[in-house]
Amino acid sequence: MKQLQKFYPHLLAILGFVVIALIYFYPVLQGKKIYQSDIVQYTGMAKEQNDFRAEYNAEPYWTNSAFGGMPTYQLGANYPNDYIGKLDDTLRFLPRPADYLFLYFLGFYALLLVFRVNPLKAFFGALAFGFSTYLIIILGVGHNAKAHAIAYMPLVVAGFILVFRKHFIHGGILTMLAVALEINANHFQMTYYLLLFLLVFSVYFLYKLVKEKDLKALPKIIGTFAVAVVLAIGANATNLLATKEYADFSTRSKNELTFNPDGSKVTTDNALSREYITEYSYGIAESFNLIAPRLFGGSNAENVGTDSNLYEFISNQGASPSEAAEFAENVPTYWGNQPIVAAPAYIGAIVFFLAILALYHDKRKIKYAFVAGAVFSLLLSWGKNFPALTDFFIDYVPMYDKFRAVSSIQVILELCVPVLAIMGLQSFIKNEENRKKSLLYTAGTSIGLVVLLFLCKGMFEFTTANDNYYIEAYGREMGTAFVDALKLDRESLYKADLLRSGFFMLVAFGLLWFYFKGKLAQGNTIILIGLFMVADLFFVAKNYVNAKDFVSAREMNEPFQAKEADMQILQDTTHYRVFEVAGNMSSARASYFHKSLGGYHAAKPKRIQQLFDYQIAKNNKNVLDMLNIKYIIQNDEKGQEFATINPDANGNAWFVSKIQKVKSADEEMKALDKLDTKNVAVIDASASPVKNNQFVPKPKASLYETKLITDSLATIKLDLYKPNHLKYTSNNSNDGFAVFSEIYYANGWKATIDGKEAPIYRVNYTLRGLDVPKGKHTIEFKFEPEVVKTGSTIALFSSIGMILLIIGGVYFERKKKKE
Repeated sequence: MKQLQKFYPHLLAILGFVVIALIYFYPVLQGKKIYQSDIVQYTGMAKEQNDFRAEYNAEPYWTNSAFGGMPTYQLGANYPNDYIGKLDDTLRFLPRPADYLFLYFLGFYALLLVFRVNPLKAFFGALAFGFSTYLIIILGVGHNAKAHAIAYMPLVVAGFILVFRKHFIHGGILTMLAVALEINANHFQMTYYLLLFLLVFSVYFLYKLVKEKDLKALPKIIGTFAVAVVLAIGANATNLLATKEYADFSTRSKNELTFNPDGSKVTTDNALSREYITEYSYGIAESFNLIAPRLFGGSNAENVGTDSNLYEFISNQGASPSEAAEFAENVPTYWGNQPIVAAPAYIGAIVFFLAILALYHDKRKIKYAFVAGAVFSLLLSWGKNFPALTDFFIDYVPMYDKFRAVSSIQVILELCVPVLAIMGLQSFIKNEENRKKSLLYTAGTSIGLVVLLFLCKGMFEFTTANDNYYIEAYGREMGTAFVDALKLDRESLYKADLLRSGFFMLVAFGLLWFYFKGKLAQGNTIILIGLFMVADLFFVAKNYVNAKDFVSAREMNEPFQAKEADMQILQDTTHYRVFEVAGNMSSARASYFHKSLGGYHAAKPKRIQQLFDYQIAKNNKNVLDMLNIKYIIQNDEKGQEFATINPDANGNAWFVSKIQKVKSADEEMKALDKLDTKNVAVIDASASPVKNNQFVPKPKASLYETKLITDSLATIKLDLYKPNHLKYTSNNSNDGFAVFSEIYYANGWKATIDGKEAPIYRVNYTLRGLDVPKGKHTIEFKFEPEVVKTGSTIALFSSIGMILLIIGGVYFERKKKKE
């Protein structure tokens, strides 16, 4: 019974997390779903995949509905033996997005328990972490994988600390499961940032081992980590191997071309350009958003209310009160340098106050490890605003150039500071020494910073380069007046939120002062500080993600409605592609209804993106023809969509009369400038064809040199279409070379002619080509990725190893207790 009583506080905390997550996202109880723009795009991208699952109860692992064709590895593919995924599904039992909010709470609660924080303080600390504004806003826009990975970060850190504390069984098992769940979340940028933090964090523990002259424990620590991480990676082997394979096909791989679309020379072969990587760089002064949410205007769509200068300005232009109020609800008050900001990265005024208290009062040296992690992530989040550090990481730190939006590394800070906050509260409650001095120093530092920022408001102009758009759009006189009103509202937000943060810091100071003076009981102090701390974050988060963001389940399950142009195209039941001009390769709307050339993804197929940038954007119609773009969706002068048919589309497959040999990717791309794609195929002789998932010797010179004899009556007809299985019938009186308007992917696709495997050539930069003998033949392409077979086998054995290790760990722990 006593053992059960020990768990009651934790069970109550978990129940509280469930209730609070559901209260915050209460529309899920009405069957509604949050409208997430990224998930809407994902739904369009994954439509063919999901339809295939429903019809065949199997995974296609390939879709032709996005970017002409790509693997579904990064579109939510399900893999065999994914037992970690099943564990994750169990933990995320609440309706989305309440499930991710619950995970935030649960993981951080576990981390605080490792610091021997009592359940009440850990409960409020977990809420403070979960309601951090950035963590809420990513749920609002649909960055689910990012939220997923962030939620498991505290668990990984908890396991890491336990192992270094030599709790090898508990720590090893927790690390193993947490790392497995972290990888399973499938947001490798967040996992990569976590790894960087752990490397910084480990310096503290290594220093401690050296200081304590306990280096003999290091091999056991390393061994525990090695076993845990190897099994965690193994349990996710399919996803990791598939992602690695696809990465070489995506825009995250090295650039093979040495010239830009405008003809200028490419100066780097980095996976992503330096400008693209650092496009979202946090401003140095903007970092004070962490303690005052709308210091730099908040977001690109703030509600400034009816007492604002913008409301008055719009009213003076003749708008009705309702029209002016509606306009005031979405005002571009953000004046930082990032392109788009949906919400500030606010961590909480009281959280910051208590973190400063930890620096002055907590005697544990581990606080410096969290301080180092917070400062490290803050400096890297500045990106192009701190080029010395950023350029070093891009140029010399492995894989750093694979990721963009460097500002998002602040998630490490958003993990570290709440830990410091609860450490500060915990130490102040437990340690009576120098309480008064620590509290006064904390007030002087934190509240003094707020006062200093308030006094420095005259240093800012509250304007941004984007304001020129309004001057041009509204005319100089009205536009200037609009910007002037906007600047006044920005200044008002600056002052108001500094006063707001100062108020919450004074509340925290007052409550701790009353506790210090013995006028407030310990339990009441913790509860009151916890309530104010959470309320501060809760109401800021509600400004950006609330009940208004929820829609009916049908609107999210079927986010796109067919337009007249779509209905017209869908009457054609043959196999073809559609190009939506307005989508500009960054919209998945067409993918929901058609086999689209476009799509929406952070890691697009590289060669398709290059085809667009170098050819299609320059109106090279021959390239559209070879991609079998039969329909083009455009907008008329009124913005209405209409579809035009392309009568010159090359079709599903065709025989060519000539093969043009080139020696590099540059030459291949340039050859497409004026290539007669119906009669000529260009092949990069430096690339090898694929057969049986293996590269085979390069084709004989005769393949390039001999002029092919074509028969005007020769045909290749598509008889069967599935995303992962294509079947054709060819008929030709001569040996020939066929080009297929299907995207070339070196791994997984297998071609057979009458059941006998044939090598697949990459032609025309992106398509497939086959040597086809004369006569009538059955040609088949099947997508049978070896990476899935290999990965799922590794995942099975790794999962068995994890289960055996957990059983063994429990057995030895019980045995140790008995002894």
